[in-house]
Amino acid sequence: MKEFVSPGSFIKRTGIIVLIVLVIIGSTVFLFDPFFHYHKPWFGLKAVLNDKEYQCVGTLRNFDYDALLVGSSVMENNDNSWYDEAFGVTSIKAIRSYGATADLCYLMDVAYENHDIKRVFYNIDPSSLSASAETTYKSTGCPMYLYDKNPFNDVYYLFNKDVLFSKIPYMVASSLIGDYEEGKSYNWAQWKTFSTAQTLSTYYRKKEVIPMMEETAYQDELEDNIALLTAQVEAHPETEFIFFYPVYSMLWWDGIVRSGERDAYIYNEIRMSKALLQYDNVRLFCFQADEEIATNLDNYMDSIHFSPEINRFMLNQMVVDNSEDNVDNYEITVDNYVEMLEKVKDFSDKAASEYIRQYEAQNMLLYEE
Repeated sequence: MKEFVSPGSFIKRTGIIVLIVLVIIGSTVFLFDPFFHYHKPWFGLKAVLNDKEYQCVGTLRNFDYDALLVGSSVMENNDNSWYDEAFGVTSIKAIRSYGATADLCYLMDVAYENHDIKRVFYNIDPSSLSASAETTYKSTGCPMYLYDKNPFNDVYYLFNKDVLFSKIPYMVASSLIGDYEEGKSYNWAQWKTFSTAQTLSTYYRKKEVIPMMEETAYQDELEDNIALLTAQVEAHPETEFIFFYPVYSMLWWDGIVRSGERDAYIYNEIRMSKALLQYDNVRLFCFQADEEIATNLDNYMDSIHFSPEINRFMLNQMVVDNSEDNVDNYEITVDNYVEMLEKVKDFSDKAASEYIRQYEAQNMLLYEE
């Protein structure tokens, strides 16, 4: 004869089973923690970092480091170990694809919450100086439950099917049977092709040249971004900030000459450089006028993104002798910042009028409809 189970008893047993399952799921996510929301890796697992919007804030709060690699997607292909060996630091990446100043300053604020930072290596993208000085994490759909410190909305992480069945297995597999290198966090180069053909295939040139806009066209945004960066430098005099303008391809310069934005972008860089160089804990480098790199489209996958070899090259130039006698001097100083950035302007003219001709002559350029 079957035992009679009352409705109340059945509900109680079911509730206990559900609770046990939830505890197991939540505990599994907490222990493995693939987004490092609670702790750095346990059980000898590697820090497998490939989802910056989900992992960057957690690593900045919970990992051990004393240096930051800050920037957009062009900063991702650096190997942290390069900087560690060159400067005697332990570095971590603070990355936001768009590279907007406000977003990057937000990440630096997170890092400074519980860490003493010796050096910050900060990639300044030209477009970041004309961008809004408001953070974009929430507006672009980032998982804010991983950014705030509200424990109650962690349910979106602890009981997440994708985390349980995809992210944790991938982390374990990459650590135990894969060849993942922790220094190459967020690195995407291995899946991309760097070549002239690839770069040209992604560049759509404007058919007509638009008149050059006023150099102060982005004045309000510029002032706000200057205020954000200088506030970071002032607040942390113990940190050496090494800023640099990366080397975009000649196609990018051709594009902003034809769009009429070039003068405004150069003006923004001049103003930002002047503001930063007033501080003793700042160094500044400019690689934008390196014609050998920028005109060799085999270095790129599109008009902006370059190969890891270029990342390594720029780092090497930050540690070599940058005296005025060095013909390959890339360092910007109070005495030469205007001259250095005028050279960038001159190069952009050559990019749009001379270097581009070979591709025009061979009908290799695509044009906007």
